[in-house]
Amino acid sequence: MEVHMDMDIDIDFIHNLHFSPDTTNTTPSSDDDYGCNWNHWSPLVNWDAFTGPHDDFHHLIDSIVCDAAAPEYPSPDDHGASNSPSASITEEDDAEEETAAADDSKGLRLVHLLMAAAEALTGATKSRDLARVILVRLKELVSHAAHGSNMDRLAAYFTDALQGLLEGAGGAHSNGKHQYYMTCGSHHPRDDHHHQNDTLAAFQLLQDMSPYVKFGHFTANQAILEAVAHERRVHIVDYDIMEGVQWASLMQALASNKTGPPGPHLRITALSRTGAGRRSIATVQETGRRLTAFAASLGQPFSFHQCRLDPDETFKTSSLKLVRGEALIFNCMLNLPHLSYRAPDSVASFLSGAKELKPRLVTLVEEEVGSSVGGFVGRFMDSLHHYSAVFDSLEAGFPMQGRARALVERVFFGPKIVGSLARIYRTGEELEERGSWGEWLGAAGFRGVPMSFANHCQAKLLLGLFNDGYRVEELGTNKLVLDWKSRRLLSASLWTSSSSDTH
Repeated sequence: MEVHMDMDIDIDFIHNLHFSPDTTNTTPSSDDDYGCNWNHWSPLVNWDAFTGPHDDFHHLIDSIVCDAAAPEYPSPDDHGASNSPSASITEEDDAEEETAAADDSKGLRLVHLLMAAAEALTGATKSRDLARVILVRLKELVSHAAHGSNMDRLAAYFTDALQGLLEGAGGAHSNGKHQYYMTCGSHHPRDDHHHQNDTLAAFQLLQDMSPYVKFGHFTANQAILEAVAHERRVHIVDYDIMEGVQWASLMQALASNKTGPPGPHLRITALSRTGAGRRSIATVQETGRRLTAFAASLGQPFSFHQCRLDPDETFKTSSLKLVRGEALIFNCMLNLPHLSYRAPDSVASFLSGAKELKPRLVTLVEEEVGSSVGGFVGRFMDSLHHYSAVFDSLEAGFPMQGRARALVERVFFGPKIVGSLARIYRTGEELEERGSWGEWLGAAGFRGVPMSFANHCQAKLLLGLFNDGYRVEELGTNKLVLDWKSRRLLSASLWTSSSSDTH
């Protein structure tokens, strides 16, 4: 794709893309003051984790897994050092080849069994008894253990998902997270504190060792900065804010211009679920408190509001507080692992609201799972291929003890697999008709906002910090895709209503 570069671009703009490791002057002085150390949470790249004189990241992982059970496999130190030359390199290579061949053979067998179970649940020869027998066999073969192969662990999570569907846990009134508790037993809702600690640790690990989170945050934030460059007031409506990590780096960027005019007043409205319970509402309120405190530490004018969805999780524009003169932005991050439980109707109503209110910009990040039209079984295979690539990319980013990677898989991707398969099982035909959310926006009358040259550069610089297997792909003028080798993982796209002016 040919990139047309504006010759008037200020080169300092490229150099100041948000990768700075030094946030010592823009973070709260105490974790206790603000409830969260945003320097630790900042999406900015922490160079010390890669080049520091002390291996702090090893200590971080040790602290995360210190309460975990001892590994079920012996470490190399358990065998002691051997001075015998009898174990030659050739013998080691032969053993590795045999192990790889055995893993491939088992992996192929697991795929066949998973496909058979999916077909038994929904195919022409539907048989719950057959599905139950196949799942019993799968459980004998798979394991969530950190030292297992990627396919072994992946098959374990897909087996959990199919078991939930067989037992009816993926019904119309359940969500992916609750279903995961039921099928895996890894957590129980009463263990909220322990689960929250795991979530925070896993999220930080995922940010540090993979571009999976940063890619969406950085692309959206850069587009927002460009869209509101000359505005005095900015209002962002965030579909699911969670910990609010995305907005820390945006605030830093808004507050970093010391030579130009003061930064705009930033207002964020976080959507929350009416029926999600007190814990979810309290989480959003805590996020607002943290963001407010962080903005104050930067001297960034800021206000935070909360808007609850209807009981059926639909979004009503009348519930928003709008102020004349504000540049309105809609932000929809559907890629993050812990945002996988919302119903399609909820997303559709949010984006329909964007159409009605004609915002300056809509930022959309979504997974690129595939577009098979073969019903549940076809989409099941798409999901299996997609998460196979995700697991492979995680392995490349987590070269140390596998328990850190296993924590990320267990906390984020296991529930995500369960939730996504439950939705496909319930609404497969609707998903086929809709396609991706980007396609839905185009069909609904939105038009794409071209990605800037700076945003292209930022994405490529980001991926340069991680494994060579990642690459950025350009689709059209308004969409960037994060690829792992030949497989698309997720995309970030920019949209506006056809009647709005983005300049």
